[in-house]
Amino acid sequence: MGDQPAADRDAIRQTLKALLRPGDVAELRAFGVQSKDHWRPHVESGYFSDHERMADIAYELSSERARGVYLTLNPVEQQLLTRAKNIVRVPKKGEATSDDNITSRRWLPVDVDPIRASGISATEAERKAAWEVMRAVASYLKLEGWPTPIVGDSGNGYHLLYRVDLPTDDGGLVGDVLDALAFRFDTEGATVDRVNYNASRIWKLYGTVNRKG
Repeated sequence: MGDQPAADRDAIRQTLKALLRPGDVAELRAFGVQSKDHWRPHVESGYFSDHERMADIAYELSSERARGVYLTLNPVEQQLLTRAKNIVRVPKKGEATSDDNITSRRWLPVDVDPIRASGISATEAERKAAWEVMRAVASYLKLEGWPTPIVGDSGNGYHLLYRVDLPTDDGGLVGDVLDALAFRFDTEGATVDRVNYNASRIWKLYGTVNRKG
C-alpha cells in the first residue's frame, strides 16, 4: 500500500488564523470518528473560542482517521459555548449549529467539484476539470472587481472563499451568486455547487485529511 495522507498541524493553525478573528466562536465537527469508546464511526463536535486548542483537537481527530473534519465558516453565537466549550463530544440530536445561531456572514464559499461516481476519489483528469472551472470563476470575479480569494483543496475538487460583510439573512444573495456562477461556468466535467448558500454551512478545515474514497 502507498503512503497514507497525514494531517498537518501548522496548516490547520494557519487556516484558523485566516478564517477566524480572535475571540470568534466556531463549531468544529468531525464525521466518521473511530475511537475505543464507540464501536462504530460517529460524529463528534464542539464549540471553540480557543483557536489553538481547536487546531490541536482537529489535528488529533484527523490523525485518528476521522472521515472528515469541518468548521463553521461564519461566526457563531457566544452562548453556544455552553454546549461543549473548547472540547468535542458526541452531540445530542438537534445540537448542530443552525442559521439562527450565526451572527453575520463573513465568507462566500464557492465549491467546484468534478462530475464523478460517489464514494471514490477523483482521478487526476477529473481534478483537472475542477481546477479549470475554479480558475475560470476566479478570473471572472477578479475582472469584476472582487477581492483575492482564499484558494483551497477540497480533496476531490477546489474551493474559493471570498470575504464578504453580509447579514445572516442575506435575502438569498449568496444563493443567487452561486446559481449565476454555476449557470455561467459549469462544464461536462465539473460544476459549481449551488447548495452552499446557508449561513451555517460547514467547510473542510484545510490541513486535515478527507477520506471520501
